[in-house]
Amino acid sequence: MFASTTEVTVNGITLRGHQVPGQRKILTLEALEFLAHLHRKFESRRRDLLADRQEVKAKISRGWTPDYPEETRSIREDDTWQVAPLAPGLNYRQVEITGPVDRKMTVNALNSGAMGWMADFEDSSTPAWENVVGGQVNMYDAIRRQIDFTTEAGKRYHLDPDPQDRIPTINVRPRGLHLTEDHVLVDGEPISGSLMDFGLYFFHNAKELISRSRGPYFYLSKLEHYREARWWNDVFCAAQDYLRIDRGTIRATVLMETITAAFQMEEILYELREHAAGLNAGRWDYIFSIIKMFRDRGPEFVLPDRAQVTMTAPMMRAYTDQLVRACHRRGASAIGGMAAQIPNRKDPKAHKAALEKVHEDKLREANDGFDGSWVAHPDLVPIAMEAFGEVLGTCPHQIRTQKRTDVTPDAAALLDVGATEGEITEAGIRLNIDVGIRYMESWLRGTGAAAIHGLMEDAATAEISRSQIWQWIDAGAHARTSEVGDARKVTRAWVQEMVEEVFTELSRTDGDRFDDARDLFVASALAEQFPAFLTVPAYEQCLSATAQRREEPTRAFAEAAA
Repeated sequence: MFASTTEVTVNGITLRGHQVPGQRKILTLEALEFLAHLHRKFESRRRDLLADRQEVKAKISRGWTPDYPEETRSIREDDTWQVAPLAPGLNYRQVEITGPVDRKMTVNALNSGAMGWMADFEDSSTPAWENVVGGQVNMYDAIRRQIDFTTEAGKRYHLDPDPQDRIPTINVRPRGLHLTEDHVLVDGEPISGSLMDFGLYFFHNAKELISRSRGPYFYLSKLEHYREARWWNDVFCAAQDYLRIDRGTIRATVLMETITAAFQMEEILYELREHAAGLNAGRWDYIFSIIKMFRDRGPEFVLPDRAQVTMTAPMMRAYTDQLVRACHRRGASAIGGMAAQIPNRKDPKAHKAALEKVHEDKLREANDGFDGSWVAHPDLVPIAMEAFGEVLGTCPHQIRTQKRTDVTPDAAALLDVGATEGEITEAGIRLNIDVGIRYMESWLRGTGAAAIHGLMEDAATAEISRSQIWQWIDAGAHARTSEVGDARKVTRAWVQEMVEEVFTELSRTDGDRFDDARDLFVASALAEQFPAFLTVPAYEQCLSATAQRREEPTRAFAEAAA
C-alpha cells in the first residue's frame, strides 16, 4: 500500500516519497499509524516549544543573560534524587563511534570494536528521503545481524564473525525538534523529523532489542530547555504504553549542545530521570549555539577563528566540568565530545599527528572525569580506548569515583567568551568559506559527514563557519590579513569577494552541486537577518517532497530535450 511512488493517503496519513529499497518492511500501515498517534498527541506542544525558543532569543537580544532557573532551585539543591540505574549495554561506554546510518557506515561501525555506536539521523546525515528510509532499513537489518553491503567495484562489507555477539550498543540520534519531514503528512501537516526517526526505529526494533538483552536507546540533540526534555519523556511514555513495553525501557543520552541548556543540566536529567542515561558534550553545536544566541550582543561575545576555540578555553572548561559534575552527582554517564581528526595512512606524518591529537584529547577528557567519548573513524577506537584505559584501568566508568566536588556551578564562567585567546584572521574567514561550501555540496549530494582538510565535518561545523562570518560582519570586527601588522574590517563586500576567490579554486566535476552550495552558504552567512539553521532552508529548497516535485517538470523537460 505504501510502496508507491505516487501520493497515497490512508487514515489521515499521506505518504508522498518516492520508493526506496526495503521500505515495504519499514513504511507499513501499522508503523505509520503509530507515527500519526505520536504526531496528534505531541505536535502542538512541539510548536509551542519552538515558539518559546524564539522568545528566549528575543530576550537575549534585548540584553537578558541566561542563568540557573530560580523556579528549579529545589531540584538542584535536592541531593536525594538519582536517574535510573545504568541499562544493559550502557555500563561500559568508554569509546563510542559516531556516524551516519548509510549501509557501509553501519557495517564499519558495528565491526569497529567500539563499545557503542551513535547511529546518526541528524547532523552527519543528509535528510534526503532515501537516507531517512534507508537508514531505518539499515537499523532493522543491523539489529537482526543480517546486514551487508557490496560496492559497485565489488568490495563486500559484512559483519565480522563473533560467537559472543559483542557488537557495539546502538544509540540512535533522531533529528532535532526544529526539523520536519514533509514526505509524511498527518492530517495535512508534515510530521516532526524527531518523531519520524524515533518512532520508526522504536516501533520496529524495541522488542527485538529487548530480546537481545539491549534496549531502544537514543541520543537527543539540540535541546534548549528542560521543558523540551519533559516533552521527550512524555513521548517515551506514550510510545512504551502503545507497544505495552515497561516504562523506563527507553534510555536517552542528551547532547548538551546549546548555551541555554548548559544552565539546566540537572533539570534535564530530572525530567528524563526514569529514561536518562547521561549527558554528552556536543562541543561543535555548543560553540555554534553561543555564536547564534549572542550574535548581536557586541564584541564581548565575538570568538576568534574557529580553529582557535579549543576545549581548554575557559568557557569550554566550565561547560565540561559542570557537565561531569551534574552527571556524576545524579548517577548518569558523562560522555565526551567528538574527535574529528581523520587518520591518513598514505601520509605517515599527518597520520601520526592525528593519532596524537586524539590521544591527547581523550586523555584530557578521562582525567576530567568523563566516562567515555566519541570518535569518527574506526582507526581511532584503539587510540581512545588506550587513553581512557590509562586513567580508568579496569573500571568501566567514573560515576562513583569522580564526583567533581571541586566544581562549583558558575553562570559567569559559562559565558566568559572574551577569555578565549586568539584572533580573527583573513585565513580563518577563507577557511570558513571553503569548509562551508564544500560541506554543503556534500550535503546536497546526500552525504552528511564529509572529510575536509583532515577533519570530519558535519552540519554543526558548517553552522560555525557561516555563523562566525555573519557575527563578524554584524559586530564590525577586524581581521588580520596576510600583510604584517595589517587588519581589515570584515564587511559583506569583502567576504563576497573572498567567496568568489575561494569558489574559483574548487575542483569541479560534472554533476557537482557547488553552485547550489555557494548560493545556500552565501544566503545564510551574508543575509541581513540571521537564519536560525543553515540546513532548514537547504532542506526546504532542495530535499523536501515539495522541492523534488518542483524539479520533476524541469527534469522531464531536460530528458525529453536530450
